[in-house]
Amino acid sequence: MALTACSPAVDVEPAQDSANPACAPMMVALPDALGDAALRKTNSQATAAWGEPSKVILRCGVNVPGPTTDRCVSVNGIDWVIKEGDPVWTLTTFGREPATEILMDPDQISSATVLAELAAAAGKIPASRGCVGQEELQDLPTG
Repeated sequence: MALTACSPAVDVEPAQDSANPACAPMMVALPDALGDAALRKTNSQATAAWGEPSKVILRCGVNVPGPTTDRCVSVNGIDWVIKEGDPVWTLTTFGREPATEILMDPDQISSATVLAELAAAAGKIPASRGCVGQEELQDLPTG
């Protein structure tokens, strides 16, 4: 008889709009791993976790970010607003509704890896706008 180890589900607080049907296509497209961190089960709707202990937590249905001066990057066609905390960074899709939030520690896993490997899944939620950089702002007409 073979014994299998079961790791408990990761306790993740669901986002306010986690029941939004637009989250479903993204959730089923999530990768089985981010770098060397394997996908784990969570205990709430529209959430995911990778690694044991968790290196990356994802929540779909968070508040959509409005205009911001926070850093915004585009990775494989997906715009992300980045808030660098210590130690946890918060990365939120920009211009997509519902928005998706990622919590991660950049000392545990590379943000470039996470964003590149989640791009295809995040792209399942259509974009309605994108980030605007300093170079675009310089071209605005003055009043």
